[in-house]
Amino acid sequence: MYLRRRFILALSLVTVLMFGYYGVTLGFALSDPSNGVSTQARFAEWGRQHGLGFVVTFFENVNYNINKPKVGGAPPTGSFGSGPVLNHIPASGHLPAPKNIVPPATSFMAGEGVWHALGRRTSTGIPTMYDAFVRPDSQHTSFIAGLVWMDPTVLRAQLYSGNQIPGGGPFKDSAPISASASRTLAAVFNAGFRMPDAGGGYYTDHRVVFPLRAGAASAVVLNNGVLEVGTWGRDFTMNSSIASVRQNLKLIVDKSHAVPGLSANDNGAWGKVVGNSDYIWRSGMGETKNGAIVYVAGPSLSIVSLADLMVRAGVVRGMEMDINTDWVQFSSFASPNGQVVAGAQGTKLLSSMLGLPARYFASWWVRDFFTMSVQK
Repeated sequence: MYLRRRFILALSLVTVLMFGYYGVTLGFALSDPSNGVSTQARFAEWGRQHGLGFVVTFFENVNYNINKPKVGGAPPTGSFGSGPVLNHIPASGHLPAPKNIVPPATSFMAGEGVWHALGRRTSTGIPTMYDAFVRPDSQHTSFIAGLVWMDPTVLRAQLYSGNQIPGGGPFKDSAPISASASRTLAAVFNAGFRMPDAGGGYYTDHRVVFPLRAGAASAVVLNNGVLEVGTWGRDFTMNSSIASVRQNLKLIVDKSHAVPGLSANDNGAWGKVVGNSDYIWRSGMGETKNGAIVYVAGPSLSIVSLADLMVRAGVVRGMEMDINTDWVQFSSFASPNGQVVAGAQGTKLLSSMLGLPARYFASWWVRDFFTMSVQK
C-alpha cells in the first residue's frame, strides 16, 4: 500500500511537471512572431519542435479536406498587375527583358502573363526586375500565382542566415536588414525548409553549417553576388568563388522541363505539411538560360503546377523553396536608390501573402532569406 501511494504520487508529480512544461513552452511559442503570423502556424511550429509533428499533420489534413481550394471561377478584377511594360529602356547594360508567359489556364484573360517593370531601377533607368501574374492551372482559375524575373547583371544577391534556420550562428548577415543595406535593396524573399526537412546542407561565412549533399537542389551565391540554381556535384562543386549554398530537396525543373516522376499525388518528397501533395501555398526559384533568376509563388499550387509555371517562365533549372501561408513571402522596394527603406516601404508580390516585409527588418526574425540589391 505504501509503495502504491508513492508510485501514484510520483506519477502525479511527473504528470504535473510534463503538462506544466508543455503549457509554458506553448505559451512562449504562441507569443513568438518568429513562429509565424497565424496562431495555427505558431501551434504547428511548437508541436513539431516537441515531437508532436504527427498530431499537427493530422489536424492540418483534416482542415485541408474541409477547406480544399475552390475549383473554377474567376480571379478578382485587376489581378494581373499594373505598371510600366517594356517601354523606354536603355538598349544595353542589362539582359533582354523576359517574354510574356503563356498561361496554363485553357482560356486567356487580358493582361495575364504580361511582365511589368518592378522595384528599384539602376542609375541609368534600367529595370532590375519584372513581375507577372497568371492563374496557376486550368482548374483553380480563381487563384493567382505571381512570378518575378530578376536580372543578375544589375542585381547582387545575398543570403541572410538565421539563428533558427539554419541555426549555428552567429552569422555575418542576419536579420534585421541594416539601414545601410536597405539603401540599394530591391527585393527580399523566403528561402527553404527547416534543415531537418530540407534534405540537404548549408554553407556560408566560409564554413559548412550542415554538410552539403551531392544531388541536392542548390541555390548558390557567388562572391560577386551572382545567384545560381542547380544540382550540387553536377552543376557546382565547392571552390573559392562560392560565398553561400542553400540546399532544399531536389530540382523540380531540369533542362527546361519538369523532372520525370513529379506527381500531385506524391505524399512524401515535397514537404511534410498539409498532406504533402495538396494544392497549397508554395514557392520556388529557378535560373533561366541567360542567368536570370525567377521566383514563383502562390496559393493552390501543387508541385506539378509550380514546376510548370517555372518552365513557362523560361527556367532551365528550378527548385522548390518554402511552403505554407506563413513562410512564403516576397517583397519589392521601389524607393529611389540611396534612400533608406524599412518594411513599411515594401510591397508584397501578392496581397494575399500573410507575412509582412517588416519581418526581415526585425531582430526576432530567425529564418534565412535572400535579398537582391541594385549594383549599378
